Amino acid sequence: MIKTYQSYIIKSFSKIFLYVFFIFLFLTVILNIFEEVSFFKNTNVSLFFPLYMTLLNTPSVIYETFPFIFFIATQFFFIRLLDREELDIFKKISLSNAKLIIILSTFSLIVSVLIIIIFYNLSSNLKFIYLDIKNKYSKDNKYLAVVTENGLWIRDEIDEKINIINAESLNDKTLKNVSINQFSKNYEIISNIVAKEVDIKNNTWVIKRGKFSGNNTSLQERENFEFETNFNASQISKLFSDLSSLNFIELNNIRKNYEKVGYTLSSINVHIHKLISYPFYLTIMTILGSIVMLNIKRNKSKIFHIILGTLFSVLIYYISYFSSLLGQNERLPLILSIWLPLIIIALFCLTGLVRINEK
Repeated sequence: MIKTYQSYIIKSFSKIFLYVFFIFLFLTVILNIFEEVSFFKNTNVSLFFPLYMTLLNTPSVIYETFPFIFFIATQFFFIRLLDREELDIFKKISLSNAKLIIILSTFSLIVSVLIIIIFYNLSSNLKFIYLDIKNKYSKDNKYLAVVTENGLWIRDEIDEKINIINAESLNDKTLKNVSINQFSKNYEIISNIVAKEVDIKNNTWVIKRGKFSGNNTSLQERENFEFETNFNASQISKLFSDLSSLNFIELNNIRKNYEKVGYTLSSINVHIHKLISYPFYLTIMTILGSIVMLNIKRNKSKIFHIILGTLFSVLIYYISYFSSLLGQNERLPLILSIWLPLIIIALFCLTGLVRINEK
């Protein structure tokens, strides 16, 4: 009998989850398409191009809204149970509130793992295509940076000149084994600089000892000469790709490249831990939604609990967000910045689970 009801609970929850998912999907598409139309209004693109860009970006936006999708789906699931007085039926067959939440949370955990394995990889690949296309139309595409197995590469544009910079490694505020090729707008070579060390504390880089050659200049050795750029050490750390556009394999590869170059690993480590913790986060949102709705008294307004629960879920989202920022900026240890908020919320849910099971 209980197994039959387990199947019924999962089937009912799945339907409501899909309804909420498609509502969020529809709203995301509508909101994003206006943004894309505004962005491309002065470009020579087809009428359907903003829609194409919207579809590329939508999965990554939806991925970020899954905590709210899980929470809201749980709330509507319990509203349905309360309206049909099915909770009383469950109690008669010895299906306690705690067992009901365990069924929902187990199902949510399985779905969450699939979201990470399948949906995240799909959304990251589409986001990569989206950012690549968007960059071609962006006014800021003259500033680019990437870390590869061959070191750090930067494309900089200043005073009508294009600088292609390659460095073997980044050590604090110093680039090691640097090559700087300067081109005109027509990509005609202007000069070449090779240096062992370059001080990048300020936008005016100091090349401590390097070899300089130009169109009308033979190879010369120079010491402590300056080179103007748009970047300093702190700005370089903000130039890299949106990590949400990288799938698991790419994240692993870029982490190795960061480590090899000497670039800070804090941002990528935080992102990886957020991905690992995401199934637990979504499962906790399901448990939290269940506890909030099971505390509804028969004569009390459901709307109050829905609003209260939604505000609580938003608060949790921003606490997790700001905690991860502290981890990226190394203000908090990595493990604490990602896992501590989840552990605290999980303990709160455990306390609530004991209380509602006594009802």
